[in-house]
Amino acid sequence: MNVLLTGTYGRCGTAIIDHLHDRQNYQFTYLNRSDRPDNHPYGGFDTVIANVSDYDTMRSAFDGQDAVIHLAAYPYVDGTWHDVFEPNVIGMLNALEAAREAEVETFVFGSTNHVVGMYERENSPEIYHPDTDIVLDHTVSVRPDSFYGTTKSFGENLGRYYVENYEYPKRFYALRICSVRDKAYDHPYGDAENGVEEGEFERGSSEYNEQVARMKAMWQSRRDFAHQVDCCLQDENVEFDVFYGVSDNYRRWFDLEHARSKIDYRPQDDGEEWNAPP
Repeated sequence: MNVLLTGTYGRCGTAIIDHLHDRQNYQFTYLNRSDRPDNHPYGGFDTVIANVSDYDTMRSAFDGQDAVIHLAAYPYVDGTWHDVFEPNVIGMLNALEAAREAEVETFVFGSTNHVVGMYERENSPEIYHPDTDIVLDHTVSVRPDSFYGTTKSFGENLGRYYVENYEYPKRFYALRICSVRDKAYDHPYGDAENGVEEGEFERGSSEYNEQVARMKAMWQSRRDFAHQVDCCLQDENVEFDVFYGVSDNYRRWFDLEHARSKIDYRPQDDGEEWNAPP
């Protein structure tokens, strides 16, 4: 299977490189705004240098592909409309239009939990603890918490429009990714430890403990994320669907049964198994 990956060198893209690049059944093409030097941990890969908001520079990378994993985006919840509009709105339209023209069958979209982020905002920090009775599944009302979340909701809707109104892409998978982190912080203490390193708070403080509690609910390990993408690439039954990107965390408030039943997603990790940083 020929697979185009956009936004290659972000946290999620590098997780795919780490866990799927060497699979014999995949031939990846990597697209990113910039390359990495050969001595970089992710250097040495052939990379198409293109900006997804510029259709002419990225269009040819879609030719000959069986699937697209579209991760390129502005990823920060504090972004202004100016920040998110071109990469997340124009870029999403360009990626879907290129997939349609190139007759790409499968489109995996890196959406976000921030599409429903107001549920967390209204119920934190209580929602971070195991006794919460809140469960969000794919049927709940969309409630973005930011311009960023709003653009990802737009991306999900645009994907549905394309698969229901054009011949290609034939399948669209929206992954509402929770908390995938770089290798060094790929554990439920990652955000808290990063906060200590940045001087934001001290280890053991209430702020530190709240970050741990949140990540024990929100964490999606890099291997679980790559596995979920692999499930989408292997599936041939979904036309359009939404799945939460989260590990099998005991205290999560996001539903996994839908992903288990529809695409056979079987996450291996649970944040509750950690009681200290590595």
